[in-house]
Amino acid sequence: MDKHKPIFFPGLNGLRAISALAVVASHTTVALGAFNLNPYLLGALPNGNPKGIDLSDFAVSIFFALSGYLITYLLLAENQAGEINIKNFYIRRILRIWPLYYVYYLAASLVIYFWNLTDEYNPVLCYIFFAANVPKVYQMKSDLLGHYWSLGVEEQFYIFWPWIVKRFHKYLGVVCAVLLTVLVAMKLYAHFVYPGSLFESAMYVNRFDCMMIGALGAILYYQKHTLFIRFTKHIAVQALSWLCVILAALNKFHIAAVLDHEFMSGFTVALIIGQIESSRKIINLDYKIFDFLGKLSYGIYVIHPLAVFFAAQWFVPPGNGFLSYALVYACVMGSTILTAYLSYEYLEKWFLKIKLNYSTIISKATRSGA
Repeated sequence: MDKHKPIFFPGLNGLRAISALAVVASHTTVALGAFNLNPYLLGALPNGNPKGIDLSDFAVSIFFALSGYLITYLLLAENQAGEINIKNFYIRRILRIWPLYYVYYLAASLVIYFWNLTDEYNPVLCYIFFAANVPKVYQMKSDLLGHYWSLGVEEQFYIFWPWIVKRFHKYLGVVCAVLLTVLVAMKLYAHFVYPGSLFESAMYVNRFDCMMIGALGAILYYQKHTLFIRFTKHIAVQALSWLCVILAALNKFHIAAVLDHEFMSGFTVALIIGQIESSRKIINLDYKIFDFLGKLSYGIYVIHPLAVFFAAQWFVPPGNGFLSYALVYACVMGSTILTAYLSYEYLEKWFLKIKLNYSTIISKATRSGA
């Protein structure tokens, strides 16, 4: 492998874009009450709160599978090019994640303070040290910071995964399969033996198994496992995978409640391989608009709660008809994408350039590399 040739996977930004926009749309829906509109368009949850778009929750698992796939593939490529540099790996993650993470945290904390949002739960240490999944496990509410739980899970996964890849790279597939089996078994045990417990909540929130599914897909693809590639890119598997994403967007996806996210992660891996390998795709995500939005997906995900909050403060819909709903969604989506673009151009990109100095294997976020 030529370590100087950038690695680019077509279509991955499209999956990121779909997932990020699903989260924004869902959170806008449940916040419609702040615009004096009906937040129960999709019904209610068992606790009486407005129901959002199921794809929003599954989108996080899609992100996890994507992250597990990409990180594992790049680590394997780095190992082949020489040896995995753990220190540089952590520097790269810091440069990619931390700048926007802490800028947004500061901004959200200032809003919570100056707007006197007493219903916002803000355990400072949990957010400073990437442990927002802890209050999530305890179901502690935070409209502006609650979504940070997934970033905590991802960063915690990175604490141990590069060490495992470096130490066990020769039989990483077996190690990954064993870890995945253990994690799924623990989740099933928690669900059936301790239903409704903190143990079950922790296993549901900390979706290391979803990241492991992505990692296993990367291992098999890196090894050019013929049967795996042939199966995942098959037209029937691709059609089923897209159908499940569409059903999730319509709040109709369900296979086995306790393992639905694991199934969605598996379908995500199939979609990844389909985008990379298939010459004739059912849905081709390798277009500029998907590339652009996928490049901004981290910013879209991080920033959108504040976009919803300020839109509700400043925008008054003209009534309660269809136009009002459309304008709210357009306002939130537009302001989120614009702010994410500014964040990428004037904050994140500067750190991404520094990140290149610590990269043995270069990966391109977009086809253009910009």
